[in-house]
Amino acid sequence: MDNLFQNKEELSLKIKERAIIEGFAVSRIALIPGSSRLKLRTKSLERWLENNYHSEMKWMEAQRRKNIESLLKNAKSVLTVGFNYMSEKTQKTKNFKIGKFGQGEDYHKVIYNKLKNVGRWVNDEIPDCKWKICVDSSPLLEKAWAEESGLGWIGKHSNIINKYYGSWLTLGFMILTKELIPDKPSKSLCGSCEKCIEKCPTNAITEPFVINSNLCIAYHTIENRNENLPKYIQKNLNGWIAGCDICQDVCPWNKSVPLNKNIEAEPKQWIKNLNVESLDWDEKQWAVNLKGTTLKRIKPWMWKRNIKAIINNQ
Repeated sequence: MDNLFQNKEELSLKIKERAIIEGFAVSRIALIPGSSRLKLRTKSLERWLENNYHSEMKWMEAQRRKNIESLLKNAKSVLTVGFNYMSEKTQKTKNFKIGKFGQGEDYHKVIYNKLKNVGRWVNDEIPDCKWKICVDSSPLLEKAWAEESGLGWIGKHSNIINKYYGSWLTLGFMILTKELIPDKPSKSLCGSCEKCIEKCPTNAITEPFVINSNLCIAYHTIENRNENLPKYIQKNLNGWIAGCDICQDVCPWNKSVPLNKNIEAEPKQWIKNLNVESLDWDEKQWAVNLKGTTLKRIKPWMWKRNIKAIINNQ
């Protein structure tokens, strides 16, 4: 048994190291089905859905989200990874602001490709192990599993916070049929701080850890498919046309974090130079600019809607 544990421990360390080599800022492991905190997080999700705080994001209602084992038969462990999207060249202009998560390459593809390389390593090192990659489009309690694995804790703004990288991380997961050595779950270090709650201009953080999407600037600029944004959102945009970083910008854990110097996190040139002339771009120009970014979820007419809302409320 001692030798088995030693081998398992070594294997667990190696797979986490492999993830770092592939370009992730942090990697951790959790065992499936996880501790009792997963049940608590599932109950929290159910209450959030019952309150309709997810608004039109109906995919959040997927029942499979509550059961990680439904995603891969005989699942035993989950490797959680965080990609640092905070670039040293992140756009910080006052007008036409874009959430930092979307300024570089499409993080879905970046994370998937990096995890696929980890998967190839798994195929070579653990040939009897099956695996499945999940990014945030998969029905998975991403933040709960990140917390369970020790990657970070869920902050009062509902984002995962890591001691060293703050909340400037997008998450990825690899479910494995091999039992590995888990890391210790994270404990919240937010303490009594409520800056994220206090600074949200629309009071979207209704209580610690709970976001009402109906009041959230990020939700409305990215997901709202209506012709016009609600008046209370328009009045509080303050330059945000795609996402919103206010609750993260004021977080003390984000004040001094390592920067990603790789090109995949660097803002696209058009984002750096975005101005009112973008209202004249045709569909083809928008398609060219949005290609390869997660921002293509925002349709050209929505970009124009958001920009006009800012101009009309200045």
